[in-house]
Amino acid sequence: MRQSDTTILTGAQRGNWIRLRTMIVLRWVAIAGQMLAIMTAHYVFGLQVPIDLCLVAVAISAVSNLVAMFIYPENKRLSETENLATTYFDLLQLGLLLFLTGGLNNPFAVLLLGPVVLSSTVLALRSAVLVGLTALILTTLLMFAHVPLRAGSGAVMELPRIFMFGHWAALVIAILFFGVYSRRVTSEINSMSDALAATQMALAREQKLTDLGGVVAAAAHEMGTPLATIKLAAAELMEELDGDSREDAELIRDQADRLRDILRSMGRAGKEDTLYKTTPLVEIVREAAEPHQGRGKAVSLATHPAGAGEANQPTIDRRPEIIHGLRNLVQNAVDFAQSAVWVETMWTSDTISVRIQDDGPGFPPHLIGRIGDPFVRLRRGSAAKARPEYEGMGLGLFIAKTLLERTGAELTFANGAATGTRGSGAIVEVLWHRAALDTGRSDAAVPLAPNRPILP
Repeated sequence: MRQSDTTILTGAQRGNWIRLRTMIVLRWVAIAGQMLAIMTAHYVFGLQVPIDLCLVAVAISAVSNLVAMFIYPENKRLSETENLATTYFDLLQLGLLLFLTGGLNNPFAVLLLGPVVLSSTVLALRSAVLVGLTALILTTLLMFAHVPLRAGSGAVMELPRIFMFGHWAALVIAILFFGVYSRRVTSEINSMSDALAATQMALAREQKLTDLGGVVAAAAHEMGTPLATIKLAAAELMEELDGDSREDAELIRDQADRLRDILRSMGRAGKEDTLYKTTPLVEIVREAAEPHQGRGKAVSLATHPAGAGEANQPTIDRRPEIIHGLRNLVQNAVDFAQSAVWVETMWTSDTISVRIQDDGPGFPPHLIGRIGDPFVRLRRGSAAKARPEYEGMGLGLFIAKTLLERTGAELTFANGAATGTRGSGAIVEVLWHRAALDTGRSDAAVPLAPNRPILP
């Protein structure tokens, strides 16, 4: 995807999310179920099972739980290695119980799926594959090697060979299917969670910058009068003094001018004044594109009001979501453009739209339908060469799309070759219903409120 990479949580990091207490509780539930199954089979149905060895296998699991409870605090977060060891222990302990109770003839063999699904959900891919392969090996071994399950009369209870093979095939297919399915679903959920978290961080950062600009603007406004007084006093002292004293007065005047210029430049981003919280649409677009106009690519801004009587452009709220979203789209276009980017602002009586197009290689055709999804990697040999310094994960476009859609926008992605405009570069069009944004219209306008004080 045509956007910058970002830090992504790996399986090893996600493994640290699991608490030891959770694994202990799950193991106690498993131990209770195993004891109930063994006792029911032996004392209720009269099956001849090596109950002593079975109880030893269950006791090993119980002892390991008790040791973990006394050695480690319950709120301990298990690492990737500890999670893998815990899952492996449970899988092997279950395999031992199945070996003692008939192997695949035991209907509880389906429980082998549990550790596989768990590892696919919380462990790294390599660890999940290792657990899955172990489960497949255990399933195959249990079909041939196991202690026969005998009825009270001593008769061996064993499935016909064809049913045994079918049971084995079903377990193998289930292990593969549920392992891959769980991995896929969990990856999608984790990717969306990470992307939404990044979106919230981007929006919070933009909001903080806006608030900070307001503070600076207020400070510049409030300090204007004292600075003017200092400058006036310094000028009067210069007329009365001479020598070193006059030079000191000149220095005071010059530093007052310098401080005024610094505050003026810092206060350009200040928009806390109620009058400046709404602004013409083209100013919002210009502010979004401004940081990328000096990066070696020609960024052209144009307006195209449509229809008679539409010369007055919309006035909209200065919302961080709109500014940051458009800025991300312009950045993406500049990153991939050969030499030029066109940003066109259009409005009619019903709609407002911003179209961003570059003269680069365009979006990969096979990903047009997935643009805006987080963490979509480019395939090998695709247009990633347009920006070789990083691979691109699509997170920036996801953030832009999510933020703009929160304002009611609809985004469309295309290539110029498909629309017959300006070559084959990428095109992103953002469309709003005008009534939803235009605060200058009669049905949306509200009286200006008094300026809100920033500092107490």
